[in-house]
Amino acid sequence: MTAFDQQYLSQITTSTTPAWRRSQMEGAYRVFTALDEPTGAEEDWRYVEFDHTFAELEPVAQAGAPLESGPFVASLPERSGHVLIVDGQVLEHHSDVATVLRLNDLDADPGFPALVPVDHNKLTAAHAAFSTDGVSVEVTPGTVMDTPLVVEVQGSIPGTVSFPHLRVRVGEDAEASVLVAYRSADGARLLMVPKIDLEVGDGGRLRFLSVQGIDHAATSVVHQRATLGRDSTSRIGEIGLGGRLGRLDLGVSLVGDGSSSEVVGLYFGEGDQTLDYRMVIDHQGRSTTSDVFLKGAVEDDAQSVFTGLLRIEKDAARTSTFETNRNLVLSENAKAHSVPNLEILCNDVICGHASSVGPLESEHLYYLRSRGLTLERAERLLIRGFFQEVIDRLPIGGLEEPVSQEVFRRFITAQAEGRVA
Repeated sequence: MTAFDQQYLSQITTSTTPAWRRSQMEGAYRVFTALDEPTGAEEDWRYVEFDHTFAELEPVAQAGAPLESGPFVASLPERSGHVLIVDGQVLEHHSDVATVLRLNDLDADPGFPALVPVDHNKLTAAHAAFSTDGVSVEVTPGTVMDTPLVVEVQGSIPGTVSFPHLRVRVGEDAEASVLVAYRSADGARLLMVPKIDLEVGDGGRLRFLSVQGIDHAATSVVHQRATLGRDSTSRIGEIGLGGRLGRLDLGVSLVGDGSSSEVVGLYFGEGDQTLDYRMVIDHQGRSTTSDVFLKGAVEDDAQSVFTGLLRIEKDAARTSTFETNRNLVLSENAKAHSVPNLEILCNDVICGHASSVGPLESEHLYYLRSRGLTLERAERLLIRGFFQEVIDRLPIGGLEEPVSQEVFRRFITAQAEGRVA
């Protein structure tokens, strides 16, 4: 019997696990045992080497000590509440505006849609089967959350896998702001498999930003889904900086007529990092709009992956959608893969996509040098300008300075050490 078998049996027999959760776990456990682990040969894992196996990992028995919050959380002194999840265990949860409850304290399933199918892959099945704790955030109709709810998700124990879980429901005509900050212990080789479910009711507005800053020895595979009601809006941001492998599997379903979604993000890979983004924006309602705008850079032996699908269903008339992914390749061995896609099943739509992969523009460098700048200063100016457009569009303000400093620090250090071409 493996450690995961023991974890499963313990959870479905303990009185602290509610009946609705035990039922979920039983079905997911059967799916988990039937599915194979990712090999890289699957289309969904193209370009990516997933170098963990469940045989080498153990579920967390007891959460480790919390880590320091870090500069991104520290830059937001004003907040509407705080949630701390360490190694998949909820250690703190409170808010002055929203109702924040642990999932295991709920007598019944919160009733969220099944946004990520259990059989999506072995990791989603593992999350559904072995996740032991999580948080549900309810923003009641008409409520306005002026400052962000800060959610810290941390991993601390080497050789383990944790399954943090967060659900956010924004009621009708309500407004919410949520920051999720991921961190892990220095040098700890571990796996984090967070699941983030977001639901925005009719007329609701959600600003959501995740900062992925785990240690380069760790791996994070995030499954994040959002569903939008009539005339609702979501602004979703992503900052990808950490992890040997950092993956965001994001899906946005614009179900209600007139709903709108914006996805903006930046990433900067160094060393042997792989920063991996898989996105599906699904337009189901009429007169819906979406805009995906991601920029990234890779240096050393790092690689980035972006595969984005804009899907327009057959009844989604008057849809307007666009997808942009720009990449800078700063070292000879670095790689960037950009694969935007469109699936259009309806007439009367406006849609498009754009992507680019390449070094800093030689013409721009020439122009700046002709004005008296050294090569080093010209490169730095172009790097700053490249990312500033995204930083200015982040859905939650207050993080601009620490984000800019971290991105700029990486490039300046590599430049000084001769690691960029």
